[in-house]
Amino acid sequence: MSILEIYNQGVREVYERQKARAGGTWHSHITLVDAAGVGQPVVLVQDDADHVTEGYSVQKLAVATAVMDKVDRGELSLGRKLDLRADLILGGTGSYHLHTVWGDEITVANVLTAMLLVSDNTAVRMCGRVVPAQEINEILAAKGFAHTRVEPVADPARFFLGDTTPRETHDLLWRLATRTLLTPASCDFLLGILRATGGYHDGVRRNMSSRERARVATKPGQDHNTLGASRHEAGIMFGADGAPALIYALFAEGLGDRDNYGATHPAVEAHAVLGRAMFDAVHSR
Repeated sequence: MSILEIYNQGVREVYERQKARAGGTWHSHITLVDAAGVGQPVVLVQDDADHVTEGYSVQKLAVATAVMDKVDRGELSLGRKLDLRADLILGGTGSYHLHTVWGDEITVANVLTAMLLVSDNTAVRMCGRVVPAQEINEILAAKGFAHTRVEPVADPARFFLGDTTPRETHDLLWRLATRTLLTPASCDFLLGILRATGGYHDGVRRNMSSRERARVATKPGQDHNTLGASRHEAGIMFGADGAPALIYALFAEGLGDRDNYGATHPAVEAHAVLGRAMFDAVHSR
């Protein structure tokens, strides 16, 4: 058995054990890039990867992609300033709602950083002011995504985060990692935020050193619906040489422990165990 086959088998076995332990219904896509970086990634896990599901905050990756696409076309600047109005403030995750006073002028770059680093919900509304829902969906369609969409509402600047699939989220991340989703500079900007060690650590990055965490770009998405709790996480692991080495898109729904958004949720604990196994498969790259 080759080293690659051993890694494949090891990650698959850890995935199946953790999936069974956490319960719920999982839809996932995990691939390993060969050491030479040639060709398409090798599939490690393909578990109902085309299932259309609510992406929750993982969808903020798609929103950020649409904003940066508009920047790339010269129709928007990262330096453009927007006023942080009180009527836009949305609670939950993030930091803008903690200010207690509002009215700041903040750049689009600031908004995207808050949205991806600390999953700020108000930042989504700020993005809608510069790229309305319909335009976001048109950009995503033009990039070849058939199911990844936000859900428009009556106000064109507002939307729900909508649906995606594990495969499409994986493909978005693969193209981001290979700097083909957007211009190289725009890809690097988003990756720099997603890899920042001030971001999310409860899941895939939990059992890692700070140096190891800096080699992982990740975005969680957590909420609940009539099926139960959903705990998602998607991202990219990089080799020591800076090249993408592994892509993961983990979507789990119908879970218990609905109101636990912390590190002790069974699915988040599963992400942590799986994260260590995935990183061990690429740590020497």
